[in-house]
Amino acid sequence: MFRKLLFLFAVFLVTANLLYAFTDEDEKSERKIISGHILDAETGESLIGASVMIKELGVGTISNSYGFYSIAVAPGAYTLLCSYIGYDDYSQTVELTEDFRIEIELAPGSEELDEIQVRGERKNQNITQVEMGVEKLQTKTIKSIPALMGEVDVIKAIQLLPGVHSTAEGGSGFSVRGGSPDQNLILLDEATVYNASHLMGFFSVFNNDAIKDLKLYKGDVPAQYGGRLSSLLDVRMKDGNSKEFTGAGGIGTISSRLTLEGPLKKDKTTMLLSGRRTYMDLFLPLSSDENVRDSRLYFYDASLKLTHRFNDNNRLYISSYLGRDVMKSPYFRMGFGNRTFTARWNHIFSQKLFMNLTTVWSRYDYELGTAEDEPDSFLWESDLEDIGVKADFGLYITPEHVLKFGAQSFYHTFNPGAAKGTGEQSIFNEYIVDKNYALEHAAYLSHQHKIGDKLVLKYGLRVSLFQSIGEGTVYDYDENYQVVDSTLYASGEVYQNYWGLEPRLGVNYMIAPNWSLKFNYNRSRQTIQQATNTTAGSPLDIWFPSSPNVKPQVADQLALGVFHNFQNDRYQLSVEGYYKDMQHTIDFADHADLLLNKYLEGELRVGDSKAYGLEFLLKKTEGDLTGWVGYTLSRAERTIPGINDGKTYVAPFDKTHDISTVLNYQLSERVSLSANWVYSTGQPVTLPIQRYEVNGTVIPYYSERNGSRYDDYHRLDLSLALKSRNRKNRPWSGEWVFSIYNAYNRKNTWAMSFIQDSEKPTETYAEKTYLFPIIPAVTYNFKF
Repeated sequence: MFRKLLFLFAVFLVTANLLYAFTDEDEKSERKIISGHILDAETGESLIGASVMIKELGVGTISNSYGFYSIAVAPGAYTLLCSYIGYDDYSQTVELTEDFRIEIELAPGSEELDEIQVRGERKNQNITQVEMGVEKLQTKTIKSIPALMGEVDVIKAIQLLPGVHSTAEGGSGFSVRGGSPDQNLILLDEATVYNASHLMGFFSVFNNDAIKDLKLYKGDVPAQYGGRLSSLLDVRMKDGNSKEFTGAGGIGTISSRLTLEGPLKKDKTTMLLSGRRTYMDLFLPLSSDENVRDSRLYFYDASLKLTHRFNDNNRLYISSYLGRDVMKSPYFRMGFGNRTFTARWNHIFSQKLFMNLTTVWSRYDYELGTAEDEPDSFLWESDLEDIGVKADFGLYITPEHVLKFGAQSFYHTFNPGAAKGTGEQSIFNEYIVDKNYALEHAAYLSHQHKIGDKLVLKYGLRVSLFQSIGEGTVYDYDENYQVVDSTLYASGEVYQNYWGLEPRLGVNYMIAPNWSLKFNYNRSRQTIQQATNTTAGSPLDIWFPSSPNVKPQVADQLALGVFHNFQNDRYQLSVEGYYKDMQHTIDFADHADLLLNKYLEGELRVGDSKAYGLEFLLKKTEGDLTGWVGYTLSRAERTIPGINDGKTYVAPFDKTHDISTVLNYQLSERVSLSANWVYSTGQPVTLPIQRYEVNGTVIPYYSERNGSRYDDYHRLDLSLALKSRNRKNRPWSGEWVFSIYNAYNRKNTWAMSFIQDSEKPTETYAEKTYLFPIIPAVTYNFKF
């Protein structure tokens, strides 16, 4: 009943306020529009989320994902103000008698660039914006954080935020508010990245030098996005320098990288090309072991982006990513990687109406095999492919009313796997698991409404439809999850429809100029999920869709937060509480067989789950010492018939306490020190707690599902950055970064094994595996 009332209330608000917004009143008809783009004066790069304000009226807006802004006000003389973190403020007097377009170029602020800033684009934007549960990190902030083996990592940075947990030591998987990694939607220039890891998860696929903007939504996901229950990680690549050719890169302990950008046609076409590769394999031929000499172990990735400006109203963006991991020895081989392509057309119909039309393609594939010409030689291949189109519109009616709407459609192809013997001596035949196909559609409408000086409402509705289509085989299961029948559907035949409404509501009430109270409600649906029986995850995990046997997962999340800035916005404090109720939660039976299993759905168990907690965050945004301290108190539980005797158990990613401290101290203009310390409750795990003997065979007796925990996790990382001297007319600048990962050599548990003592067969001992001791690293970064 509560959900129905909330939905009806949201529909009422949208309808009533849209009628008001489009009412043809005299005042509104007389309003004139100031619009344009906000750009970096040195590079021409569009600036996302820059603040634009009419000083005399105290009204304003922020630039969208493409740097576009629009404000409608009554005719008159005004002072136009624009600000963005790390840039000098912009001010211009405007005599507004007719619609006016201005491209605002902001100059980088020389004083602020020497500091590490962790605040939003506008000092008090965390107070005034209606969004909550949203975190944004700048690339220079990420760069300052000590990193494993000196490799700057976007994913490792967001794992240091409240409500975000690492799923395994050193891994790039992350859990948001108790959810599993597959419940995070990761986008690179609007294209889905299904596996954001390199080197078995120790590094992410994102090259920091090519990234312009990163935003993590932990609950308040905009209506134009959906398909995941926990979070959205929206990563945007740089457009490229439109003023001059520049370069940046680095030479590190395990990898090197290079990024080039510049104009192909001045003020029209820009290019960005970025590449990265590890070179551990280059040293393998030096080994005395012949098998090691013949091995290969490396990853690489490359990004390309082209931007073309046809005129003031039309811009084209084309971006692509290619990344792959290669592991090969005389005995086995494994490879996996992502490929994405995005083409976006921005069109300004009028100074109020903005459109972005997007075509996306993404593919993730992997392979696992052994050496050829052996009796047990085989090759297993699998892939997942998406192709889709999106149309998004922004209607800037007045400063008090902003409307966003659009639609999208995707075609999914799931290839769970095909295995075959390789070479003439192999004893294996070909084994193929049938492919699955699906269509996914959505339409959305959202409206942000400012009421007076204190209240801002943001509400909307997303309607989604998921269709399972042939060619495909659907198996019927009995109460014991055994196959009893099957149905074959022809190519293109729609045999299952799942549709649903996903309302969104956000409220921001300004208690005082530096205090705000925020509330958010978000319903989301997930129709694509991952089959894995480890918390660490694996590149070989299988994605599978909803079907007649697998209903979409549904989550309703409520959040309430208090936000406060003090000492002239130098410090930012936030406290957020959330409660997430989830239906049709998927888990797997004990000892589930997940790989190359055409009856995978018979291994599923479905029930309900919930997650709730409190998140505290204190930031210091200015001065020689900057950084943040975050603390999360949380709980995540599941109740699923067929698992743990139907009793409630903690979710695999439940961590009661989680603390992250990130600090940067500017010793001088050239030298800075950075440190981060993390602590969390040990990860839940199912371990043997007793043993018994049957006919001379020792059989372990396990605890309840996730009834035990590893030891608590904690770690300290340190780094020292030394910049080169700034000299006039010198095109090259460099920086040495010395880092230490796990500075006090904490032996954090990665896995636990139980070994029967060979000398005392009646005794069993536990053996802990840990991955990383103290790891020093040196990186040289450069720009030209």
